[in-house]
Amino acid sequence: MLSRSAERIYWLARYLERTENTARLVSIYMNFLMDMPRDVQMGWVTLVHIIGGRDAFNKLYKSDTERNVCLFLLTDLNNSASLLSSLSFARENIRTSRELLPDEAWELVNEMYLFAKSGQDNILNRRERYLFLQHIIQQCQRFTGLLSGAMCKDNPYGFIRLGRSLERADMTTRILDIGTLLLAEDRSNQIRQYESIIWMNILKSVSALLMYRQQVRSRIKGHDVLTYLLKDTSLPRSVGCCIKEMVTCINELPNHNNLPEYLQVLEQYLNQIKINESSQLQIHEILDVIQKHLGEINNQICQHWFLVNGQPLASSAQQENS
Repeated sequence: MLSRSAERIYWLARYLERTENTARLVSIYMNFLMDMPRDVQMGWVTLVHIIGGRDAFNKLYKSDTERNVCLFLLTDLNNSASLLSSLSFARENIRTSRELLPDEAWELVNEMYLFAKSGQDNILNRRERYLFLQHIIQQCQRFTGLLSGAMCKDNPYGFIRLGRSLERADMTTRILDIGTLLLAEDRSNQIRQYESIIWMNILKSVSALLMYRQQVRSRIKGHDVLTYLLKDTSLPRSVGCCIKEMVTCINELPNHNNLPEYLQVLEQYLNQIKINESSQLQIHEILDVIQKHLGEINNQICQHWFLVNGQPLASSAQQENS
């Protein structure tokens, strides 16, 4: 398999997973607003902090209103991490890799991009935004199911699984970060009174509420939710399960050399975390460390399989906002 082709489908998987999880991030915040009393103040700028886009946001917008944050996260092409930007990059990658993927995959991504592009005005209205986001999430899940049922489980599919798992692990930590930031020590007790509602919505946002109840078998508590979504190795969207999937993918791909060692370091770090002994601020720092580990793993993957003389092979790789 050509390195250029491997790189493109790796980033295709990452961009589509980023698209889906950006939609989940905004959806979860909208759910918070509906579940919380009107007198509880929740600033939308928290979402900008979570994706690490505060500097870029400040250059483009003068105030951190709901409208501006949603535009920045969903449709602003000046933000390379926005939902529409991610879809655009995914579309370009699949357009140039159509010989490796089912025809329906290209059609699905292209339709999703055109839907998002034509529906930009709808995000300003909360109801229309909700429908917009749900459609994007469903189409991303449809794409994942299509590849699972239609592709041979060979090297191309291995790079897709690898990219999807790395991006999913990173975005799960960012979704968890919503809870830690909202419940940080400097926040008012008013928000902390609704802690169980916050963690329940976080579980819903990653489609894990039922599995949590079956596996944990206790009322929803922050430390239990964090431990479950970080360490569980059977839930598809938990960080632990994503790392396990990445190890499997890398070991099945050719010439992986020392790459599994970088994942072992992250696994050891996860195993050492004691959530019930950590403050909200410490948990926020733990999530940051995990994101840095994942960024380093991405760098190692790119250097090992996708770089020639230190240069990326595919033009889309320049958008690696890991």
